[in-house]
Amino acid sequence: MSDDHSDWVVELCKVMAQLRNPQGGCPWDLEQTHETLLEYLVEETHEFMDAVLSGNDAEMADELGDVLLQVVFHCQLAQETDRFDLQQVARTITEKLIRRHPHVFGDVDAKDAEVVLANWEQIKNEERGFVRSSSLDGVPATLPPIQRAVKLQKRAAKVGFDWPDSAGVFAKLREEIAEIEEAVAEDDAAGAREEVGDLMFTLINLSRKLKVDPTVALADANRKFESRFRSMETMAAEQETSLTEITDDARETLWGRAKSAE
Repeated sequence: MSDDHSDWVVELCKVMAQLRNPQGGCPWDLEQTHETLLEYLVEETHEFMDAVLSGNDAEMADELGDVLLQVVFHCQLAQETDRFDLQQVARTITEKLIRRHPHVFGDVDAKDAEVVLANWEQIKNEERGFVRSSSLDGVPATLPPIQRAVKLQKRAAKVGFDWPDSAGVFAKLREEIAEIEEAVAEDDAAGAREEVGDLMFTLINLSRKLKVDPTVALADANRKFESRFRSMETMAAEQETSLTEITDDARETLWGRAKSAE
């Protein structure tokens, strides 16, 4: 699958260095900092996620290249001030992988993935030289809310703070919905916002219980809705009208047709 070029990673680093060269480099690249690049790292990561969900290898390779560019860009910025470079980053993660997989590179036994994760956490804490003051320590505040909720719930579950099965979660969902209805009935906007948040948190708990990735599930729902809605627009246009010009019943009929056509 590779070609006979010497090393494309080396070439990428050379190109990045030239883009950052004050003599003949790119004005936009020269203006960037670690902080200004953060939004692109997040964006490229999400585009790669879309490519993974699409199952298209060419798109995955292309988007993963964009993610790699962000890594190389940050390393170039740091190298310019003698802080670290790509080699140091690669060495650090390689050494970390070896340390945290003693069942592969050492003589530790790990019978399943659960033991592996437990060992990983223990080794990580030993490396950092601290004991958590809370089981929730170390969950990044900058994580997207859905992912952060999953991690918080998993941490809490490790110390027994969890429903034994999904039945308790379903009961909690009904409770949260009732509380939203109550807040709406009382015209309590702040309360409604709080209760909607509680409902979403509980839904994520349910997805965890059902071993469903809530991010993937929501992404699937988004794509399904978008596909059906676009189909509705097309069908309306074929009738020489638009969704804004037809009745609620007609829109519901088109939705049913779009759903049946899948």
